[in-house]
Amino acid sequence: MLPPFIIEQIRKREQEERARHDEQQPRLELPLPAPRSPSDRPEKPETPGEERGVIILELFG
Repeated sequence: MLPPFIIEQIRKREQEERARHDEQQPRLELPLPAPRSPSDRPEKPETPGEERGVIILELFG
């Protein structure tokens, strides 16, 4: 059994390694529409599923 301080050091090094790896990954920021105010919403209530769609993403890693 390893002493607790050694386990903590190993855990800390693993977290630092993950943080370095995450910084190297490319990122893509998506433009998000501005939030609509209540006055901009349509007068009629939307029917459920009226503006729904399907998006299929394949992530490789």
